[in-house]
Amino acid sequence: MDLLSVIVPCYNEEENVFDFYEELMKNAPFFRERDMEVELWFIDDGSGDRTSHRVKELAAGDKRVHLVSFSRNFGKEAAIYAGFQKAGGDYVVLMDCDLQDPPSLLPGMFAYIDQGYDSVATRRVTRKGEPFIRSMLARAFYRIMNKLSRTEIVDGARDYRLMKRCVVDAVLSLTEYNRFTKGIFGWVGFETKWLEYENVQRRKGETKWSFWKLFVYSLDGITAFSTAPLALASVMGVLFCIMAFLLIIFTIVRKLMFGDPTSGWPSLVCIISLISGVQLFCLGIVGQYLSKTYMEVKNRPMYLVKEEI
Repeated sequence: MDLLSVIVPCYNEEENVFDFYEELMKNAPFFRERDMEVELWFIDDGSGDRTSHRVKELAAGDKRVHLVSFSRNFGKEAAIYAGFQKAGGDYVVLMDCDLQDPPSLLPGMFAYIDQGYDSVATRRVTRKGEPFIRSMLARAFYRIMNKLSRTEIVDGARDYRLMKRCVVDAVLSLTEYNRFTKGIFGWVGFETKWLEYENVQRRKGETKWSFWKLFVYSLDGITAFSTAPLALASVMGVLFCIMAFLLIIFTIVRKLMFGDPTSGWPSLVCIISLISGVQLFCLGIVGQYLSKTYMEVKNRPMYLVKEEI
């Protein structure tokens, strides 16, 4: 029998655990039809509520349910990686616990796998229900990311993805500490079918992704899969060196012709402030890459497990 591993990262999702399980089990006739076994890996990312207790209640009644509970919150990327490490299925599906990734799509996703695709990924064609500013910034991120990086990231892409074992093994072969899973999926390649669907609202609770967390996550994605910002910093440095050289020549010529050394100090202050700002901006870009390198060379574990069932 084939084995399907379902990876479910969770962070403060006690309200949705049972609902998710019920929705997933509505596919039980489909699983039996395919003669397929199912295992569920709930990865509790250091939740502060009773998420792990809810999963334990499920595990007590269904031996297919497993729990990995982190010692603290290590982030969704760490939870996804832990799920991939634990999953032993011939097929692996990654989905959120909040039911924004509808389990009802699974039969259709397997239909494309049967056609020869290595993975089936999902993308939202609408962002109905999201704040306008958030949707606009998200679309801008995807445009910028695809211009800066050679790794294509589809606009509206979700983490919800069904994969063959070969794809999972390829993802696991990338052991970097600073992970951006959407980019990793694109980098490893393989033949992927994109399945489009309308945006689905959370069943219960509130999103854990604040504007600041999304901003930091977007920076991680850009620095993980593009060195273009470093090149941009270099180009800006060269341009401002040329500008400074021209201003020096202009100042000398004006002094020789008009002999007025005191006029123009406001413009000089503006120029100095501008160049200083650009220098700090470029140093910030370099600092981002240096911080990633610093975290990689420390070789710390990506997560620590407090409890496993």
